Parts: sequence; structure tokens; C-alpha cells
Amino acid sequence: MPTIAVVGEVVADAVLPPGGVVDGAAHLTVHPGGGPANTAVALARLGTTARFAGRLSGGALGALCRAKLEESGVDLSASEAAIEPATLAIARLDASGAASYEFYVDGTADWAWTDESLAPLVDGPFTSTPPVALHTGTLALALQPSGMVIERLLARARAQLTVSIDPNLRTLLVPVASYRLWIDRWAALADIVRLSEDDLDQLWPGWTPEQAARHLHQCGVPLAVVSLGAQGAYASLRGEAVRVPIAPTTLVDTVGAGDSFHGGLLHHLAESGHLGGRLESLSLDGLRNALTFASRVSAVTCSRAGANPPWAQELNPA
Repeated sequence: MPTIAVVGEVVADAVLPPGGVVDGAAHLTVHPGGGPANTAVALARLGTTARFAGRLSGGALGALCRAKLEESGVDLSASEAAIEPATLAIARLDASGAASYEFYVDGTADWAWTDESLAPLVDGPFTSTPPVALHTGTLALALQPSGMVIERLLARARAQLTVSIDPNLRTLLVPVASYRLWIDRWAALADIVRLSEDDLDQLWPGWTPEQAARHLHQCGVPLAVVSLGAQGAYASLRGEAVRVPIAPTTLVDTVGAGDSFHGGLLHHLAESGHLGGRLESLSLDGLRNALTFASRVSAVTCSRAGANPPWAQELNPA
């Protein structure tokens, strides 16, 4: 399989279920997470070589996250050991399993990238094949100083790689006005941009997925995708639209669902030979197949607790 490079944060997700406060104490279950790390795990479990650049804390939470990445087969050769503590997120679940988040990021490990430390992610030397794509997003692209470092990497990498961005808005930490200011600049660097339904509602209230796709195309994005929860997914490839329904699932929670969807999409596109450029070979039928596969990946993640994407054999049992 081709290699996909991923850069971004590693977060410990402390999940608080409905009724999780008992006798004044919160009963939290901690899962390894972080949007880009979840996507790297999904890619690796599906069979893609996922080369992840993360700054991994040496503390207890950082060790938990490192163990999941290693056990999932993620290539950590571009990651760094960090002396800072791991980033922490509190994921509060409602009765339907949907998650809302609060983050603890001050002084944590994920935001201290430099141009020099990130360069090997796309420049090598490589122990395996060079990457065909570079994926990023969530907080690493929005918080500084890491955001501008990653943007410079994307601008340089785009000459040879497909660039994928999942903005994954976190407006408790970053004002939505900042996202509206930055999204066009990010889109100009990207070949694939995926928004969640919540992202769309916050970025451009009242806009339809079609309007969002037209705007992203005008910024230069060939493939715009909007995940619509129970309504499935919408995508536009240079103005030609595809919709796929949600895959059946028994919902436990939505933690990591979008990250898993994005990992499934990138895996299928890589396996089909469409990454490494501007998606010139991708057809509408090929896109529909990739979105359908991504929906299956996300459905499995929703059926179990935390960001726990499926392995390839779970989707294709012998």
C-alpha cells in the first residue's frame, strides 16, 4: 500500500457518559485520541502505511497514546518525544451518544513543531516508500505556533503530494471568526477538504453542502466533502456531486467517527491509485465507492466506545 503522511495532535480523550457523575465524582474513561492521530490509526488498521508526525509526551497519558499508535501499526519514525504533558480533552456524551468537547492545551506537547523538525515527514530519509499524500487538521492547524509551521509544510509538499485537510472546528478554543478568516487560505493549499455538518453550520450558517462545495472549489479544492451524520455524506468533485447514505450501525458514541471516515476515504483513494497529485484519475463512480467504504469504517467506530477504528479484517471477514 502507498504511504500517507499525517501531522497533528495526540490527545487523551476522557469520556464522561450520561449519568457519569456519581456522589460528586466524575467517572471518566480515558481513550487515546486526537483528530489526526485517530485518522493515522484508521489508515494503519486498514492497511495503509501511515507515517505520523506527533509530539508524544512521556507521561502516563502520552504513553497510553503512544501504545495505541504502535499497536495499530502506525509508523512513528517522524514523531518526536516531548517533555511537555499530553493534551487532554473531556468528551461529554449526551443521551444519543453525541460528544461535545472541552480541551486543556496550555503548555502541552502538540504545538511546538518547527520547520526543521517537520521536514523529514515529506523529505525523508525514508525506511519505506515516500508518501503520496499529506493529511492534517483539527487543533494542530489552528493553534500557534504549530499552525503556521504546518501551513508552510503543506505549501511545499503540494508540488508532489495530495494534500488533505479536516478543519474539525474547535470553537471553544479558536473563535469561529478566525476559522472563517483562515479557511480560504487552507483550501488554497488542499486537494481534499472535509467538513462535518457542525463545521458547516458554524463556518457558514444557513449554507447548504452544495454552497460550501462551490466556495471551496472557487478556492482551488478539487474534492469537497461534507459528512452529514444520519443523512450520510455529500461530496463534490470539481462541481459534480455524489451522495451516499449512512452505513447501518448500533450507536454507542460518535467519538472519532469523522476521523475514521476521513481515514477510510484516504485509504480507499490510495488503494485505488488516486493519490499523489490533483486527483486527476478520480471518477464519480470511484468517489462513490470511496465514500461508501468510508461510511462503513465510520459506522464501526460509532458502534463502540471511543475513537476505535476497525481493522481491515473486520470489514472483510474471511
